[in-house]
Amino acid sequence: MRNGFKVYIITTCAIAACVLFTQPAESEGSLNVLTTHTVLKSLAEEIGGGNISVSCLATGREDPHAISAKPSYMVSARRADLFIKIGMELEIGYEDLVIDGSRNYKIRLGQPGHLDTSLNVVRLEVPTIRVDRSMGDVHPLGNPHYWMDPYNVRIMAHSIAERMAKLDPEHASEYEANLAGFTKRLDTAMFGEQLVSRFGGKMLWSLALAGTLDPHLKESGLENTAGGWYRQLKPLEGKNLITYHRSWGYFAGRFGLNIVAELEPKPGIPPSPGHLRYVIQIAQQERAKLIVMEPYYNRRAADFVAAKTDAKVVEAANAVGGQPGADDYFSLMDNVIQKLREAAL
Repeated sequence: MRNGFKVYIITTCAIAACVLFTQPAESEGSLNVLTTHTVLKSLAEEIGGGNISVSCLATGREDPHAISAKPSYMVSARRADLFIKIGMELEIGYEDLVIDGSRNYKIRLGQPGHLDTSLNVVRLEVPTIRVDRSMGDVHPLGNPHYWMDPYNVRIMAHSIAERMAKLDPEHASEYEANLAGFTKRLDTAMFGEQLVSRFGGKMLWSLALAGTLDPHLKESGLENTAGGWYRQLKPLEGKNLITYHRSWGYFAGRFGLNIVAELEPKPGIPPSPGHLRYVIQIAQQERAKLIVMEPYYNRRAADFVAAKTDAKVVEAANAVGGQPGADDYFSLMDNVIQKLREAAL
């Protein structure tokens, strides 16, 4: 027992020393940003430009629900001026451990150096009843995969720019200019250059959120002028699909797709034989032709359902870095849409 206790003390002290005294070199005068998700890293790079240095705790190739705290995360957090998280308890398994271990007061909850980008986004699946573990990995604040809706990314980018300007007022005008450029690029990627030039992104999003964009374009004789992701996914509108995890609701909702079943019987619970038989029945009844899943999940259950139905399995990353070519938010969305179109059309 005494030897075990000595090993514990030595290990703990070593980790503490690493956290307190190991600080990688950084650019003088830069704003050091640490993100929990690769999409956040991509947005921070777009907004911050050359005025920041940014690192990320994730790689995009892992399940974001299953990340564990590591001493190296505490080292990164120790030197951060700004900590950006997805929120809605996606980071609940490691956030407090990393921040507490970093001993960095300025990135604690409630401080200017702590940014939760979920605060102003449109949330889906917010429970109206008390949540407990019997329901699986259900988040009491709503579904945290909100970045798969480009409208929410527009909001996230604004929140990041606003916080960077607050922490680094000397470069506030540059952050604002970068935000304007990113927003226009995002709106164009969503609706196409012609519509954005004619109406502006703000009006297009207002119409889309109200569900009146299609009627407006038809009345204006412009139904064939839409471009971008909006036009690319138009042929898939109304199609039924199955997902592995409850992580595609925002994407499906934005582009008019219907999720009729999930391979997990409950969020975070591995597929069971009985549930897969139910999914097969639903797939046949609803004529669901697509099974969408992230690459880090085992394909066995998806392939089993596909073999019993006419569905095709689509492996699509929903995180930057999750697949080759998904190098930023734009290429991430391009990658997902291309894979869906190839499988469905």
